[in-house]
Order: sequence, then C-alpha cells, then structure tokens
Amino acid sequence: MSIDVQSVAAWGERILNEVERVVIGKRPLLTQLLTAILSSGGHVLLEDYPGLAKTLIARSFAAVLGLSFRRIQFTPDLLPGDITGGYVYDRNSNQFVLRQGPIFANIILADEINRASPKTQSALLEAMQEYQVTLEGETRRLPEPFLVIATQNPIEYEGTFPLPEAQLDRFMMKLSVGYPSAADELDIVMRRRQRGTDEVDLAVVTSADELLAMRQIVEQVYLDEDIARYMVSLAAATRQQPQVLVGSSPRGSLALLKLCRAWAALQGREYVLPDDVKQFIHPALAHRLILNPELWMRRGTTETVLAQVLKTVPVPVSK
Repeated sequence: MSIDVQSVAAWGERILNEVERVVIGKRPLLTQLLTAILSSGGHVLLEDYPGLAKTLIARSFAAVLGLSFRRIQFTPDLLPGDITGGYVYDRNSNQFVLRQGPIFANIILADEINRASPKTQSALLEAMQEYQVTLEGETRRLPEPFLVIATQNPIEYEGTFPLPEAQLDRFMMKLSVGYPSAADELDIVMRRRQRGTDEVDLAVVTSADELLAMRQIVEQVYLDEDIARYMVSLAAATRQQPQVLVGSSPRGSLALLKLCRAWAALQGREYVLPDDVKQFIHPALAHRLILNPELWMRRGTTETVLAQVLKTVPVPVSK
C-alpha cells in the first residue's frame, strides 16, 4: 500500500468527521485521541464524570477504523483470568483448550479501571507494554494494532484502587472529555429525537492494515535534533522542580516524540514544530508526575508545574 503524509491527513479528516456524527462538539479531544491511535503504544486514560460519552468515543473509533472492540467492566471481584482467558477442560475432545479472554481484540475499553484490585489491573501491564499475554507458560501475541482506552471516575473513590505508578506510566496520554456546551447539548438531544433510536450506523473508513500503514508513515515524519533535545529537556525539567517528588520517566519523552509525529502527519506536515510539543506536554506528562504533599495543601496542580516548566525551558528556533 503506497500512501504519504497527505493521505494520512485526508484519512484522519474522514475518520474524525464520521466519529463526530455521534460525538458532538469534541473535535479537539477526538483529534488528540486519533493522534494516540496513530502512535505505537498509544494507550489512553480518560478521566471524567459519568455520562460524558467516554464509552461511546471508544466504540465509535473502533467502528470507524474497522477494528475489533471489547469492553471490560472492571469491578472488585474481577479476576485476571476474566481478562486474559485461560485453559478449560473440553469433554468432547478430552483435553484442555484455550478460551481467549476479551483482551484479544484491537481496541480494549477498560471501563472504570480503578474499581478492580491491583492484581487484576496488573493483568493489563504485559499486554500494554509487550503486546502479548502469557497463559500457563505459553506466550500468545495480541492482534495488531492493539490499544487500551481506560476510564476512571474522578469523584467516586469508595471501593476503588488507585492505579499503580508503573501502570499510569504506560498510558501515553491522560485526557478529560468535559461537559458539552449548551448549544452542543441541544444538538445532541435534537439528533436523538430525529433518529428515534440510540444506535447510529457508522461507516467503516479504514481497516487494520491501512491503520498500520499510516503508522509507518508517521514513523517517517522528520524530527530535528534540536526539537528532540527540547522534548528531553522538558521531561528532565519535571524531575528538577522542587514541587515534584517524582518527575516524568523517559517514557514521557518518547510519548512526546510519537504524539508530535502523528499530530504533524494529521496536519499534512512531514516535520515536527516546537508548537506541536507545547500542546502535548500536559496530556503526555501530567499523569507521570507525583507532587510533594506540601503542594497539595497549597492546592497546587501538575498543570501549574508544567506551565512553569514551559516557561523555564528555552524553545528551539525552527530552521
């Protein structure tokens, strides 16, 4: 398949337009999510209040991209085997056969991921990092592309288990959906009234093979060494802030690299600009920081810390 950056931009526009048929007024968020999908290892954590279309967004992207989709509802009694599957005895064949769990799909929606125990949450770690699952000593590859979109509720903490830092670090971005404007909410209601049903039939715009081909084009987007040094300096600066207990890991720098390349391709550009880096520093690095308890008492946030980092690290001049 022969495609170029302009083809990626055109495909991206068609994908976003189709998803916007059901997810209204969230173009910036959908573009950021598509940027992660076009990046290798682009797992995303959506944290926001109930009823803001987090599940709908994940399902819509899977439908438009022509990918298999599975939703896993995380609960306190969910077991690792409920995610990965396992071997069960088959009376007909008189042997143990593998029954694959829902993890064997292209897009996984881990709904309310913080409601499951740390043991169950850890079942995702190997899948998210290595794109494989080990069952009874046997390693099985996951389908390509593979992406985890996890959700968590920021207001209900009773009966929840905070995500370990090692697992948070494996998410490329942490995003919030936000409430729609009054005009967008009215549009949502009017469209539902006219359809007469909750379901919307979305057209399939791409396939798994085409998405993998687009990822190859993204890998060819040019990144100047000065901009790469800018990314590393931003991540390193988070480790030197007095308000921060633990700064960004090198995964943060790699996330900026992948996201900026994909973003440039979606804009039809074959090169990354410093402004691309600036707009992804918050979604790519904020969830990787652990603040000092003293900053919590002063109501400080990771956003204020990253704003300070952006001010202190010099921006490279485009050549």
